[in-house]
Amino acid sequence: MLRRLFQRRTAEPETRPQIAGRPPVVPAGTRLYAIGDVHGRLDLLREMEALIEEDLAAARRPLHTVLVLLGDYVDRGFDSRRVLDHLIGVSPLRRLPRVLLLGNHDLWLREFLAGAPVGESWLQFGGDATLASYGVGLDRTLPEAERLAAARAALLERFPEAHRHLLERLEPAFSFGDYFLCHAGVRPGVPLEAQSEADLLWIREPFLSYTGEFGKIVVHGHTPSEEPVVRRNRIGIDTGACWTGRLTCLVLEGDEQRFLATGGPGVPPG
Repeated sequence: MLRRLFQRRTAEPETRPQIAGRPPVVPAGTRLYAIGDVHGRLDLLREMEALIEEDLAAARRPLHTVLVLLGDYVDRGFDSRRVLDHLIGVSPLRRLPRVLLLGNHDLWLREFLAGAPVGESWLQFGGDATLASYGVGLDRTLPEAERLAAARAALLERFPEAHRHLLERLEPAFSFGDYFLCHAGVRPGVPLEAQSEADLLWIREPFLSYTGEFGKIVVHGHTPSEEPVVRRNRIGIDTGACWTGRLTCLVLEGDEQRFLATGGPGVPPG
């Protein structure tokens, strides 16, 4: 399973992102931090927040700073409930303007709570860890439909209203300068403003192999790789934190891109 989920390196050479033949930029005097898929790893999220604090302290001049999280806060890791608590509560970076994007796993949780028939697929891809974080077990003696109904009822009893409000407020995408940030990617040939939520949350192909321009550089998670993936038209920052211990953050300032990562030093792009 893990081998299938991770995107392998291809023969395509990595290259710095370009927009119409020039480097992409963010507005002058600003810095954006984009954090990849957390997947229930509160320990890594806190470690990343500390790295960002250190990075901000080293800035040579005052900056307008924006923090974006690319979604998939829950599932697979065992601290999903505490991750949502952390996003709602007081954290060192709450003073920064912050955008929380919606991931497909967050949508799965939201739909399961609403009674949609997604329980089987959700549990297969890590929803059981989220149930456990809320103290909900699965009764394996029951038929599947009854088991899922019982788990949903138990989760509804334990699910804080603040967590429900958080899930409902998550954004599908965010534009900033020459960058377009979303969880999974975009569909080639469709204007960015017309992208469907399904593609923003779920797409892999034909997005990953597309070599043309999207109008902006797409920053995304969703498809894990061993290292950040830098292409001329996109930057992927899901480094499989729940398995590898490596949570990645892309830092954008001026026409530069660099990375922060837990479990090791930051790495330059490309």
